[in-house]
Amino acid sequence: MVQTTGYFHLHLISDATGETLITVARAAAAQYARVMPVEHVHPLVRTQKQLDRVLAEIEESPGIVLYTLLEENLVERLEEKCRTLGLPCLSILGPVLHLFQSYLGSESTHKVGAQHTLNAEYFRRIDALNYTMLHDDGQHVEDLEEADVVLVGVSRTSKTPTSIYLANRGVKTANVPLVPGVPLPARVEALKRPLVVGLYATPERIVQIRQNRLLGLKAHRDDDQYIDRQAVAEEVAASRRLCAKHNWPLIDVTRRSIEETAAAVLAHLGERRRHHVS
Repeated sequence: MVQTTGYFHLHLISDATGETLITVARAAAAQYARVMPVEHVHPLVRTQKQLDRVLAEIEESPGIVLYTLLEENLVERLEEKCRTLGLPCLSILGPVLHLFQSYLGSESTHKVGAQHTLNAEYFRRIDALNYTMLHDDGQHVEDLEEADVVLVGVSRTSKTPTSIYLANRGVKTANVPLVPGVPLPARVEALKRPLVVGLYATPERIVQIRQNRLLGLKAHRDDDQYIDRQAVAEEVAASRRLCAKHNWPLIDVTRRSIEETAAAVLAHLGERRRHHVS
């Protein structure tokens, strides 16, 4: 057993890109703040020769082994090596596939990288990403009706990263900044098809982020209203009044990660779509 502080080696072995493994492994590792994983990512492992290199690295840097291999011969050899070395070894997809099999009553196809197939879903995500990049920060408001979601909020409320995350989920997302003294485009207030969502945070949090951004850019603004606590508080209050006026849902992003904010947006979007269907 490793110490409760320090680091440990984490081997992630996949016959595809390894994205699934990385996501699961990092979510688990994040629960252990006092010990850090040294990641060894081994993607596209599909032959015995490719596995040879992986096994050599595992022996050189022993640790936890997670995999998403589907080829039985590769799996057997990997697990046998881990047993010999006394290392924990786990298939991330195995338990899920067994559950599906028991419920559906049929074997899986064992298709490598099936989740990355160039299907309609893939192209929907690419289309959403293209749309989102073109409609960042209030650009091209003339065709916002084509969006699934439009995010509005004052500067530094995570509109852009949330938009990109949603686009990766296939949701066409635009974002429009709320700037003091600049009226919101009338097209935004008149939108019918998209779900408009307001993002806000506490004035203290926004001031902190803005100050850090200015420091990072080594920038100076003559207009100190940008980081003035009272001025920012009024910006936030005005944005909340605007959303209340139009009955747009509001999400407090003060303590939310981008993923959590996006999940909240998706929940509102799902509710809206269910309401329209019914």
